[in-house]
Amino acid sequence: MSLTVDYYFAPQSPYAYLGHQRLQDIAREAGAQIRVLPVDLGGKVFAVSGGLPLSKRAPQRQAYRLLELRRWSEFLGLPINLQPRYFPVNGDEAARLIVAVEMKDGSEPAMRLAGAVQRAVWVNELNIADEAVLAELVRQCDLPAARLDDSHSQAAHERYEANTEGAIAAGVFGAPSFVIEGELFWGQDRLDFVERRLRGQAASRR
Repeated sequence: MSLTVDYYFAPQSPYAYLGHQRLQDIAREAGAQIRVLPVDLGGKVFAVSGGLPLSKRAPQRQAYRLLELRRWSEFLGLPINLQPRYFPVNGDEAARLIVAVEMKDGSEPAMRLAGAVQRAVWVNELNIADEAVLAELVRQCDLPAARLDDSHSQAAHERYEANTEGAIAAGVFGAPSFVIEGELFWGQDRLDFVERRLRGQAASRR
């Protein structure tokens, strides 16, 4: 049985953007599979976990968030617009598109599209709630144009709901979160622990 990481994230999350490529690299090195699980963080997970949307957080927390994003961007060598033109932004349409790609094309294309969506928000300052923007990202990722229609299907809606319910059941309260055999790791700054866990599992199976 292969190693698996359940990757719960919101497409518009800056911390998901900062950790996305590192997660892929870690999983590849460990021979692990990634289950790509976009979730409705602000609409449903926060409602259960007590999380607050950015605009409702205390000014001190909002200021420190910007400081941390700048620190991590510099440390990782990843570009970021700390206050992009289209943020906050509704990520539901982008999430369902990623879901549709995962359902039709598999994990790797879904990860590729998720990364493109994250860069669209945090690097290129594009509106991922705009269907024309999503259509262009699909094209850039060499995916079938029909995936946009697939994202509006009942199956994609139901899978998105199931992802969100699964996140709540797993104890997820923020994004990104990673679950390995029931153990939860919250935040891209916990990826070192994810890596160690996967290495330990891989060694135990040799």
